[in-house]
Amino acid sequence: MKNLLGLVVLGCVVTSSVALAEPSLLVVYPQNNHQTSAEQIFFLGTAPPDGQVLFNGKPITRSKTGHFSPSFPLQLGENLFTVRHRNQELQIKVTRLTNQPELPQGLAFAKDSLTPAVDIARLPGELICFSAIAPPNASVSVKLANQTVALSPQPQQAQLPSNLAALTGRNQPTAQSTVGKYEGCTTAQQLGSLIYGNNTISGAVVQDSGKNVDLGKPEFQLTLNGKTITQPGPGKIQILSPAQLPVFEVTAESGVARTGPSTDYSRLTPLPKGTRATVTAKEGEWLRLDYGAWINSKETRSLPGAIPSQTVIRSVRNRQLPGLTEIFFPLQIPVPVSVQQDDRTFTLTLYNTTAQTDIIRLDDNPLISRLDWQQVAPGQVKYTFNLKKAQQWGYKLRYDGTTLVLALRHPPAIGHNRRKPLAGIKIVLDPGHGGKESGATGPTGYLEKDVNLVVSKLLRDELVKRGATVVMTREDDKDLSLVARQEIISKQEPCIALSIHYNSLPDNGDAEKTKGFGAFWYHPQAHSLAIFLHNYVVKALNKPSYGVFWNNLALTRPAAAPSVLLELGFMSNPDEFEQVVNPEEQKKMAKAIAEGVTEWFRSVQ
Repeated sequence: MKNLLGLVVLGCVVTSSVALAEPSLLVVYPQNNHQTSAEQIFFLGTAPPDGQVLFNGKPITRSKTGHFSPSFPLQLGENLFTVRHRNQELQIKVTRLTNQPELPQGLAFAKDSLTPAVDIARLPGELICFSAIAPPNASVSVKLANQTVALSPQPQQAQLPSNLAALTGRNQPTAQSTVGKYEGCTTAQQLGSLIYGNNTISGAVVQDSGKNVDLGKPEFQLTLNGKTITQPGPGKIQILSPAQLPVFEVTAESGVARTGPSTDYSRLTPLPKGTRATVTAKEGEWLRLDYGAWINSKETRSLPGAIPSQTVIRSVRNRQLPGLTEIFFPLQIPVPVSVQQDDRTFTLTLYNTTAQTDIIRLDDNPLISRLDWQQVAPGQVKYTFNLKKAQQWGYKLRYDGTTLVLALRHPPAIGHNRRKPLAGIKIVLDPGHGGKESGATGPTGYLEKDVNLVVSKLLRDELVKRGATVVMTREDDKDLSLVARQEIISKQEPCIALSIHYNSLPDNGDAEKTKGFGAFWYHPQAHSLAIFLHNYVVKALNKPSYGVFWNNLALTRPAAAPSVLLELGFMSNPDEFEQVVNPEEQKKMAKAIAEGVTEWFRSVQ
C-alpha cells in the first residue's frame, strides 16, 4: 500500500518495475536525504546471501535469499547510515524533523503561528479563539474591533499520533510541551451594526441589523522586557447576520461532508447532488452547514436570495424493482441526510425536516420487515428500516428533483449448483495501484502494482471456475484514478467488491516483525465479509494475522455493495516477500480467497 519512491543503488535512482536477478547491494527505501518526523526508520533492501550486510559497522539479520529490513532509532537532525556488503558501500542520510513548534528568538512571534490562519465567519455569540507562539514570560494580546483579548500561556497537553499509528500499534498519546503557546477566546454579539464582544449593556435589546459585520484582521501584540511589537493576524474575521445566512447547494455528485473544516476531519454520510443547506460558519474555503457538517466550497454553489432550507414531509412511498426496493421521500427542497447501518436496521435521518406524516404504505417486502419513523428533534426526522436478515447488500441515495430516493439492494439469488456455487454472482476485482501509482516496493525493487495484477488475475480465474461473473477495474498496467474505480463499483452494482493489495509500513513500523494477512472495511455491510475472508485465509494458508481494520479508504467507501480491501502480505517483510513473489504461493493465495468468498456466500443465505 505504501508508495516507496524509486530505488537507491550506489547513490543512483533506478525505476525498474520487475524483480532484479542476482542483485548487488540494493537499498530501495529510504532514499538518500529522506526526511521524516518518525522516531525510527526501517531500511528495505537486499544483497547476495553470502557474506554479511553491515549498518554502521554492525551486522543485521536477513532472509534466506538475502533480503533485509532493519529498524534504527533516529536523533533529531541528520542521521548518517553507512551500509556495507563485501566491497560495496552505500551512504544514506536521513533527517529527523521535529514536530514541536520552534520558539522564536527575541521579540517576535513564531513564523506561521498566529491563528485564525485563514478568513473565518461566525454567528453572533460563538467563540472566536486566537493563538500564537511567542517567547516564554511574554505578555500577548489581540485587539479586535473595540476590545482587547488577553492570550494566556497554556499548560502541557497530549500530542496525538497520526491515524497511521493504528497500523503499527504505536498510537499512544505523548506529552507535548506547550511552552510559548498562548491562547484566548472571546465572543462577539451583534447589536445593530456594532460589535460589543463580551460586554453586556443593561436594558439593551439585541437586534439583528440584517448585515454581516466585517471586523478585519485581528492585531496581535507582544510585550517582552519592556518592548512591544504588533503584527496583524493572517485571517479576517466576519460576524454573520442570522437574518441573512447564505444558502448553498451541493454540486458534486457526492458531496464530502466532514466533522470539521479540513481533510484531517472524519467523513460523514456524503450529501447527494442538489442538497441545500444554510451556511452558519466559514473557515477558509470550508463551509459549516446548518446540521453541523462541513463541506468544501468547491463542491457547492451559492443560491443568492434563497431562504434557510426547511421542508415538511408527508407520505412516503416505495416500489419493488428486480433486485432492489426504492423508497421515495417527497420534499419541498433537497435537505441534508445521514445514514446509519446496524445489524438488521438501516436508518436514514433527514435534517431541516418536520413530519406531517399520517400514512406510509409498505407491503410485504423481501428485504424490509417494517418501517418506523420518529421526529427525534425539531427539524430532524429519523426513518428506521427493520430488515429481515442481518447482511445488507448496498444502497444508493440520490435526489430526483426535490424527492429523495433511497435504493436498498435485495440479497442476491444464490444457487445450489455444487460445481458452480457462485453462479449468478457478480464480483468486482480491483488490482490496486497501476501506471504511475506503483504502490509499495519489495526489497528487490519489485512493485506492488505488478503483483496485485498477477494475483487478481489468478483470483479472477478461480472465481470464474466457481461460476462467478467477474469485472476487473484494470487488466493491464495503466493509470486508473480512485474515483474511476469507485465509479466502476457503483455502475456495475456487484454482489461484492474486493480490492487486492500488498502492504508496507510507515517509517516507524517494525518491518522485520510485521507480517500477515489483513482486511479493511468501512460500511457495516462489509464487516462480515472482511472478518470471514480474513479468518478463512489465515486458517487455510496458516498465515499470520495482521488484523481486521475499519478504515476510511477510497475502495472501502463505495456503498453500492459490500466493499473490502485485502492486504495479502507485506512487501516490506523480508521473509514474507519471498512468498509474495513465489508463483506457487500466489496460486494458493488466489485459491484460498476464492474458496473463502464461496463459503461466505453460503454462510449468509
